[in-house]
Amino acid sequence: MTTEQSEPTYGAGIHGASPTVAEMVRANRANWDARTPVHVASRFYGLDGSRTAEDWFAPFEWADLGDLAGRDVLHLQCHLGTETAAFAERGAAHTVGLDFSAASVAAARRLAREAGRKVEFVESDVHHAVEALGGRRFDVVYTGKGALCYLPDLRAWAETVGALLRPGGMFYLVEFHPLLNALGPTPGPDGEQLLLRHDYLAGRGPIRSDTPHTYTDGPPVQGATTSYEWRHGLGEVVSAVAAAGLTVELVRETEVLPWKRFEAMVPDGNGWWRLPESEPIVPLLFALRAVKGAGGGAPVKG
Repeated sequence: MTTEQSEPTYGAGIHGASPTVAEMVRANRANWDARTPVHVASRFYGLDGSRTAEDWFAPFEWADLGDLAGRDVLHLQCHLGTETAAFAERGAAHTVGLDFSAASVAAARRLAREAGRKVEFVESDVHHAVEALGGRRFDVVYTGKGALCYLPDLRAWAETVGALLRPGGMFYLVEFHPLLNALGPTPGPDGEQLLLRHDYLAGRGPIRSDTPHTYTDGPPVQGATTSYEWRHGLGEVVSAVAAAGLTVELVRETEVLPWKRFEAMVPDGNGWWRLPESEPIVPLLFALRAVKGAGGGAPVKG
């Protein structure tokens, strides 16, 4: 899940230097390694039993996914595997979570083992998932809720997703809406207001953040506090998936979130949140479902 930006730094320059994409990805990996112990101990993820795996899913997700019994499911950029567990609980034949953070994968494996869940976790950058998974293919590939902002190249990512699917397989993305990432609370004469404060579209390069705090409760992150995020508009996401040879079946936009992003938000049920009736109804989360035809998707570029 994405961090919350206060005053973003565009272009990712550090004292006049511009890091390479590979350097920024390595910084993100180190940052997520450092976040992992904070997140495991936080109340946010409810690993003490206060939240279940199902709590992280909106009801429409299960309707869109359909029956998972007997299907092989891959969850990309899974972090601690809190959502990954739900697929196993829903009867998937084999469930795999993949993440580039060694600390996250280690924690996910431990948590699954302690809960008695049969879930496999693999450490890999998402762009190298085909090789890391030994060429295996899946019936369902799932990702989102703070994943896309850490990807510098959506075309390459979508091609990887296509290569991971069996013919007829389903790709399902549930992600924070680009509008949500563009909004920010701003003091006003009548109290705090939500205004456009950040970019919706890409164009000014990655955003550099250097903060010891994440979106969860708990102590500050120790060590690697720098991270980089890329903005991706809804049109860019849909176009990348279509260009990978997948057929887009539906795109949803919804006004609910699985956590309280802004102070003004009110409960919506099942631990989810929405803006109050006094605020305009705007999309905060979106979902996209696509399928791979019998002819397959676009090849993965080397």
